Amino acid sequence: MEEHIRYMRRCLQLAANGMGQVSPNPLVGAVIVHRGRIIGEGWHRHYGGPHAEVNAVNEVLERYPDGKDMLQEATLYVNLEPCVHQGKTPPCTELIIRHGIQEVVIGCTDPHEKVAGKGIERLAAAGIRVHRGVLEEACLELNRRFVLFQTQKRPYVILKWAQTRNGYFAPLDASRFWITSPLARQLVHRWRSEEDAVLVGYRTALADDPELTVREWSGRNPLRIVIDRDLSLPASLKLFDQSERTLVFNAIKTDIDGKVQMLEVENFNYYLPQFSLYQLYLMDVQSVIIEGGARTLQTFIDSGLWDEARILTGSTELPGGIPAPRVYGRVTDQRQISTDQLITYRNQHQ
Repeated sequence: MEEHIRYMRRCLQLAANGMGQVSPNPLVGAVIVHRGRIIGEGWHRHYGGPHAEVNAVNEVLERYPDGKDMLQEATLYVNLEPCVHQGKTPPCTELIIRHGIQEVVIGCTDPHEKVAGKGIERLAAAGIRVHRGVLEEACLELNRRFVLFQTQKRPYVILKWAQTRNGYFAPLDASRFWITSPLARQLVHRWRSEEDAVLVGYRTALADDPELTVREWSGRNPLRIVIDRDLSLPASLKLFDQSERTLVFNAIKTDIDGKVQMLEVENFNYYLPQFSLYQLYLMDVQSVIIEGGARTLQTFIDSGLWDEARILTGSTELPGGIPAPRVYGRVTDQRQISTDQLITYRNQHQ
């Protein structure tokens, strides 16, 4: 069992390399072991590309002249159940069977309705020895966005905000006031690169004129989302510069202007969190990070539609201002980021 755990940990390390690149697919890493030695590794690198198992098998075939024979004596480790359906790529179960791999060790089953144990059944029916549940909790944790998206039919919601040491979110006059250090701001850009979308409310868009792009980190830009009930935000804002896809939830109309899409929300004041998350689910948006403002954040908190909250507390203070949102959950991480304190919470009801 210790051997299985060691190689599964390596699968998780490999899988994490796909963060921010593979959504709405899951993060998957694969390791192929032959006589106690790793002979092939792979991970799912980008959406629509070869799966982890394919990349690992190809590495074996490229590195070893007798790779085909070695595969027939090898064990494949993978953190998520191999797919059994035809998607953008062929089923990985058929690849495994075709190459005669006789043993497969799986971290957790795939909750996707087209897989959900069928991959394991297919491998077992082909006479392959299958072990599952190795580091299952860690495997589910890594793919928590994918798992929630498949089971609850909505994106994984991350709340993020900065607050002063005395608990204020922003000055009362809505002027721009930097609370956190440059290192913390760089971390926020990294977080954006890892999620499918980033959302702000009307007042934040108007006061801060944010770009909501990834500039201080390497990675893809998320879908930009702004809540603008009456479509009254100025067209001069950076959000509307046509450089990236932008979605505007509003109560007026549904329309498209280049890369800016307007989407009308019925019962805007009452069901905005529910409606917006459902629409994002239909758009294959697997995760969204909500960066403000205070009212928007509190709306999602009050609705219970959040999964993770990342709160940065700076060393600065304000004599008064807009109070920071209040959230209650299980503390999962606490660390110092330069002069700021980061505390991460999980929603205990999820």
